[in-house]
Amino acid sequence: MQTRTRAEEFAGLTTAMITPFKNGKIDFARLEEQIEYQIASGTRVLSPTGTTGEAPTLTHEEQREVIKKTVEFANGRAKVLAGTGSNNTVEALELTQYAEKVGADAALLIVPYYNKPTQEGMYQHFKAVAESVGIPICVYNVPGRVGKAIEVETILRLAEIPNVALVKEASGSMDAASRIIAATDLTVLSGDDSLTLPFMSLGAKGVVSVVGNFAAPELVAMCDAMNAGRLEDARRAHYRLLPLCRKALSLATNPIPVKKAMQILGRDTGEMRLPLTELTPELTDDLRAALRQYGLIHD
Repeated sequence: MQTRTRAEEFAGLTTAMITPFKNGKIDFARLEEQIEYQIASGTRVLSPTGTTGEAPTLTHEEQREVIKKTVEFANGRAKVLAGTGSNNTVEALELTQYAEKVGADAALLIVPYYNKPTQEGMYQHFKAVAESVGIPICVYNVPGRVGKAIEVETILRLAEIPNVALVKEASGSMDAASRIIAATDLTVLSGDDSLTLPFMSLGAKGVVSVVGNFAAPELVAMCDAMNAGRLEDARRAHYRLLPLCRKALSLATNPIPVKKAMQILGRDTGEMRLPLTELTPELTDDLRAALRQYGLIHD
């Protein structure tokens, strides 16, 4: 197992940023506020235009603008891991090149969805994008979203490409994470909030977090504690965060609950684009109770 990984600068908390909307349009003023909160909380990496950022309902122009504005608002104070994935390799390549051009530090690419390529097709997809840019590439494995996992053997092949540097592992498989960490120097990040500590105990370096949108400080503290070897501190943070993580990610499809949480906390309108819809009143009460239990609201 490698102790020093390929992209250590992305260790710790990466927040999978929501895309704030107001009256159907992207609210860039609110986006800037949210980025300031992340930086003040100690978040090291911002990841716009991913699943949590509702990339599937952004136009290509909107996606480019969110990436560009995130880079501008961060202004070097946090790294930007831009979501540039697609099931269309040409489209993913062009968006990744754009992200590099406007100053993104790395690109997050989801495994191609819907058309279900073979493992060879997945390899060639990531290889084509990686070889077209100089920034690090993060392979995003999330079979629950795309319908097909990228196999460990394919990731091991991709690890031979120098700028394929990170893996966001959201399959929930401890076995897959263990094999990647044992066999490569890739920087592995948990793709599930509730599995951050278990994955980091194996050698993962952090998390791409949804809950980080509104609970960044303790996630930063937990990741820092694990990376510093302070297991008891990290374990305490994990068990405190666990009920909140489970509620925020299980009540409805991400990012429906996280946007509602942001609305409850006065930090977003909660607006989404169809086909995503509002959290029901009953489930909103459950979410509000979890936020109250955690100490984010008092009433």
